[in-house]
Amino acid sequence: MIKASTLKRLYDVRKLSMAEVAVKLGKSRHEVVYWMDKHKIPRRSWSEATYTKRNPKGDPFKIKKDLTLEEAELKGLGLGIFWGEGAKTNRYGIRVGNTDHRLILKFIEFLTKIYGVKKEKLRYGLIIFNDSDPDKALHFWCSKLEIKPEQFGKLIVIPPQGKGTYKKKSKYGVVTVGCYNTKLRKWLDKELSFHS
Repeated sequence: MIKASTLKRLYDVRKLSMAEVAVKLGKSRHEVVYWMDKHKIPRRSWSEATYTKRNPKGDPFKIKKDLTLEEAELKGLGLGIFWGEGAKTNRYGIRVGNTDHRLILKFIEFLTKIYGVKKEKLRYGLIIFNDSDPDKALHFWCSKLEIKPEQFGKLIVIPPQGKGTYKKKSKYGVVTVGCYNTKLRKWLDKELSFHS
């Protein structure tokens, strides 16, 4: 027999998987499943289990609740930026793209100060037009955002789109910034009342 308190401590509190609980107790996985069902201990869904595995120390963010007036304004701006410029089709992350470094900096401030996302967890992307200089564009964004070139993912170059040039429109391309966390994305959607 495996006690309910033992299973709850290992599975619910320590967040071990059923396989890890089995190893810890020297039992088979089938025994663990049997006793969890017997004690009516709800199991995590596959997505919850994956999330727990990827974030063993808990959520990689901490949403600030008691906001000053200045922080409330920043939150409003951040939500507005996402509403207008965010990638809403990706349900797994929060990402914004724009050509204006000031907007990107404000969104980074929102993510780090209001949602408690660590700067090292932010992911950057750069999309440039085929007539832009990739090195100059990268240098521009690194200096404006105060980040290193290694923090950018793969550079995306948009091929010619017919007659004309896009240089004057977006000399340094479009930068994207965001983080990937399904739980945080659900929270943001709830705040904006997005329904999927």
